[in-house]
Amino acid sequence: MKASMRRWDRRHFIVAGAAAALAGLSRAQATRPGDQSAVILVVGDSLSAEYGLKRGEGWVPLMEKRIEQQKIAARVVNASISGDTSSGGRSRLPALLSKHQPTHVVLELGANDALRGLPIQGTEDNLTAMTRAAQAAGAKVLLVGIQVPPNYGSDYTRRFAAMFRTVADKTNAALVPFLLDGVADAPDPAPLFQADRIHPNATAQPRILDNVWPQLRKLL
Repeated sequence: MKASMRRWDRRHFIVAGAAAALAGLSRAQATRPGDQSAVILVVGDSLSAEYGLKRGEGWVPLMEKRIEQQKIAARVVNASISGDTSSGGRSRLPALLSKHQPTHVVLELGANDALRGLPIQGTEDNLTAMTRAAQAAGAKVLLVGIQVPPNYGSDYTRRFAAMFRTVADKTNAALVPFLLDGVADAPDPAPLFQADRIHPNATAQPRILDNVWPQLRKLL
């Protein structure tokens, strides 16, 4: 009787151990990072908010379509607001991080700061704070740079463009140096812009996405 019980105990121990191992494996498989959908939060201004475009024509919706086509497990939250500044984005970001819990944050702000003649240092401080807040929340950050026309003066234009690199270097964030590369500096940019000559039209949006995509794809 005792020997029989000892054999049963050993068999029970082996079965229980195997079950525990399988349960642990199942939990590990269920929580692998690659199995979970990424959440990409885009915080920008009119350049990302489809200003003057039909819904679905902007580079952010086009990015959603590309993500779907490439079967990437990710969803996009576009929290861009036309006219927003880096200060406005900074004030909105904490609530957005709490609500959406993004794994990736794309920051496209600063153009309206320049249009309003705001100090570059203030814009740099805001973008730095936003980047660090997103990183502290566990998100990877892609900083999207913008450039201003030369009529702002060569010194201001140079320092404004360099600011995005400075923020990226300080925070180890990924960087798209110029959102409108190949658009604003095209040989003949007029056909790529709306009548206001500030906002790119629908024709330009695929090129804008192509400027952002390589750096974002590396982070996904």
